[in-house]
Amino acid sequence: MPSTLLFFARARDLAGTDRARLEGPPPATVGELRRVLLDRYPALAPIAPHLLIAVNQAYAQDPDSIPDGAEIAVFPPVSGG
Repeated sequence: MPSTLLFFARARDLAGTDRARLEGPPPATVGELRRVLLDRYPALAPIAPHLLIAVNQAYAQDPDSIPDGAEIAVFPPVSGG
């Protein structure tokens, strides 16, 4: 089952889209997803190490697994003030 990628704010601008599908099995981990994102959307490179990733509406870290058919949200780094 395909996974859905949702891009927000600066990540959306750099990816050039707000939504995409990952066909086939998803990357096994969030860390692997980062590599897939860079291959598919090279313009994300400047912020890639700092992207926040949520899997099924819960923030995830690089070692976390991604289930089949997941909704994956990609957020740029945020700062407070």
